[in-house]
Amino acid sequence: MAVMTGGQAVVRALRAEGVDVVFGLPGVQIMHIYDGFFDVDEVRVITVRHEQTATFAADGYARTTGKPGVALVVPGPGTYNAGAGMATAYAASSPVMMIAGQVASSAIGQDIGALHDIDDQLEYMKPVTKWNSRVLAAAEVPSAVHEGMRQLSTGRPRPVEIEIPPDVLGASDDIHLIEPEPYPYPAPPENLVRRAAELLAGAKRPLIWCGGGVHQSGAWEELRQLAERLNAPVMTTAEGKASLPDSHPLSLGTSGYGWGAAVDVVPQADVILAVGMRLAYPGNAIPGSGQTVIDLNIDPTKSPRGDADTVAIASDARVGLASLAAALGGGGPVGEWNQGELDEVRKRARDRIREVAPEQLALVDAVRAGVPEDGIVIAGVTIMAAWANVCLPMDEPRSFITPSYMGTLGYAFPTALGAKVGNPDRPVVAMCGDGGFMYAASELATCVQYGINVVAVIFNNGVFGASFADQSSRFQGRVVGTELHNPDFIKLAESFGARGMRVERTEDLPGAIRDAIAGGRPTVVEMVTPRLAPPYQLIPPGATRNFSG
Repeated sequence: MAVMTGGQAVVRALRAEGVDVVFGLPGVQIMHIYDGFFDVDEVRVITVRHEQTATFAADGYARTTGKPGVALVVPGPGTYNAGAGMATAYAASSPVMMIAGQVASSAIGQDIGALHDIDDQLEYMKPVTKWNSRVLAAAEVPSAVHEGMRQLSTGRPRPVEIEIPPDVLGASDDIHLIEPEPYPYPAPPENLVRRAAELLAGAKRPLIWCGGGVHQSGAWEELRQLAERLNAPVMTTAEGKASLPDSHPLSLGTSGYGWGAAVDVVPQADVILAVGMRLAYPGNAIPGSGQTVIDLNIDPTKSPRGDADTVAIASDARVGLASLAAALGGGGPVGEWNQGELDEVRKRARDRIREVAPEQLALVDAVRAGVPEDGIVIAGVTIMAAWANVCLPMDEPRSFITPSYMGTLGYAFPTALGAKVGNPDRPVVAMCGDGGFMYAASELATCVQYGINVVAVIFNNGVFGASFADQSSRFQGRVVGTELHNPDFIKLAESFGARGMRVERTEDLPGAIRDAIAGGRPTVVEMVTPRLAPPYQLIPPGATRNFSG
């Protein structure tokens, strides 16, 4: 034990849990925490220009490294500002810890107008947290941090929040730091594993469908081995992209919005192994009567939709897949799929996009040609990122990050900061719209200040693209509020000390991205684009229903 302030206890407790970077924005109620960083060189403090970026960056750090991301904000407006990032981390099951200040202990719940005072901060954070807690004594800080880390490391890893009043942060006490613990996942029930293995072994057309849970558990090798053992094709959601490398012969890539391989292979599959996903992606084919779904999911409350028979196994993806492989034993593949038909499915999925959206496909292909194989792509909610969700091939795990079902505008660029901090030796490219980029354009200053050399590709079409396309398709072209006045993005970048580049031809985009990455400094690449439709507003050829999602 050692005597220290509550603020020092926060920093040392985080460090004891292995935290080496914190994204935050200082303010009066949390200055004792900032003071605690002064003599702890092992924790890097990155000050951002908006609290929203603190949680977005923590999310990007967490999802690309597999380690918890930490954000630090003031109470009241600070926590409200950070809420979009917390909601996004919640949607994506991302292990983010937000530490928030509070008003003085004596003022909590008194409604006396203390600075940043709002009624019941804990309560309004509950919808976007797995667990949250208020600390009212300095000696309780380590146990709260430790419990937060346990919550992030067990079960479904959704965000947590800890709030601490300033008088507690400033108070001194004997502090007992807690050693970090391993949290191994238990083996799933043997009877369910045996049943699932029997179904897979007897399947003629097994199919594996993967979500973000594969990346969260690091189950890539277990997935590959099981897919090859079963001769089962693998397709993914956007969050599960590259669970199996897209270059693998059994990979069918990503399906969503009615696009991709799902429309062809889901109706043919007799047994579908769904791993770390909800089977609820808008516009996807849904398993039905006569099919069986094996739902391998760490969250047992999330069962597949549809009329298929279901075997639900509550398990971490890595442990569950390994258990299934052990139960199957050796022997040759069981699936009747042949490589020729899988190749044709992949080709047909791409041809559908080329037929309806050739310009969009060409732009996504240009991004792929510019980003190195080990690069990380952060896909925002711009139209081109939505297309990237379904047709950008990726091979490296944890290399493609999206805001999941939250669809958070302004997400890509600030999230890229955290991804780059966590992966300093890998290129990080953010796919931004012109409207979304302006949410966090000020973070160019953060990039320059800390040498965070991300590349932001801005697809500039002068509108909030999806909403403008919605007005064109559903509201007879009655345009209100969707057209934008933008700055000169090149001059804007240069004013911060970053680099700016403008591209007007799709064929020039790959070289511009490669040049930006090689330049070794924060760079904005403005890609001038026409006003194109997103995938969820177009119907795939041959579709019998509207996949608008």
